[in-house]
Amino acid sequence: MMNLLMSLLMIAYHENSVATEYWFGFILDHKVYVVTGLTFDELSKFFKIERAAQSKGGYLKIRIKARVAECAELLPRAICLGGEEILKDERWNTGIKFEKIVTEKVACQEWARDSVPFWIAPDIDLGERKVQVKFNGAELTNERTIRGHFPEYLTA
Repeated sequence: MMNLLMSLLMIAYHENSVATEYWFGFILDHKVYVVTGLTFDELSKFFKIERAAQSKGGYLKIRIKARVAECAELLPRAICLGGEEILKDERWNTGIKFEKIVTEKVACQEWARDSVPFWIAPDIDLGERKVQVKFNGAELTNERTIRGHFPEYLTA
């Protein structure tokens, strides 16, 4: 049942996301890396399903959790952004700080924090390339979001 629900959440996300590619970040040996140009299928190899705490609704969520060996396999395609200290900033969580860094340093665009959902706009708009930025450990989507905006995927 959980595998079926994970598949339905993945399909709903993929079919409704405006992203045409994914930029995935991770830390390996105390250095921060980004891999650009990943497809949804490539990124989905790192998906894990989890359940939120009952106090937070107990819904299912998909997280991106690449293991160390999987990150090491990505190194030939990765760009090193610097030491892990570049992600230290009390104002934002790691994912937001990472998005800011890659927007400014890799995409060469001005970054502005937003909360625009994945079906409305990408994190980075490069014309025909619409980029969703994710850092290792990030939540991709969850059952509550899909039920609220795309219930047709989860109804029998």
